[in-house]
Amino acid sequence: MAANQGERTRRRLSTGERREQLLSVGARLFSESPYDDVWIERVAEIAGVSRGLLYHYFPNKRDFFTAVVERESERMLRMTAAVPGVPVRVQLTAGLDAYLEYVRAHAHGYRAFHRADAAGDQTVRRVYRRALAAQERQILAALAADPEFGPAFEERTDVRLAVRGWLAFTTAVCLEWLRDPEPTREQVRDLCARALLGAIAP
Repeated sequence: MAANQGERTRRRLSTGERREQLLSVGARLFSESPYDDVWIERVAEIAGVSRGLLYHYFPNKRDFFTAVVERESERMLRMTAAVPGVPVRVQLTAGLDAYLEYVRAHAHGYRAFHRADAAGDQTVRRVYRRALAAQERQILAALAADPEFGPAFEERTDVRLAVRGWLAFTTAVCLEWLRDPEPTREQVRDLCARALLGAIAP
């Protein structure tokens, strides 16, 4: 009887819902263990699907982990997208609030995303680095559109380097915050905001 109920539940999931379920399971496992230690069979077992069905969605572990990383990247980019006409200083506070809320709500996905650079698979690492580059471009474009900073900021090598370093700093702070949530979100937000504004100050 229980098995039949499980089959009915399984059939009720749409293709998109099933894919999202598998990615959520993958994010949790990849956040807890190195890439090489995660077995695709375990993902299928936790999700309650056959290995064949999982391979129907993702041909191999590389494609599966890549999809996990891309999902998290897209979420972060949407959440921190620039708002035309709003000063960078205002956007920075609001963007960091949204980003930190995401980090807290999707801790497994966030950890999994940042484990990608340590994966031995070069394809996975390239996907991760492309995602970071997209975040960097998004920040530089927001700076360039703000009269306080201007278009020249987007082209300056030192500013690009500062933004790249700030992304690494923010990642390290957020991962530590997930381990030790004693600082408030506001304290973490203000720390990260000061770090960026200080790094790009003339």
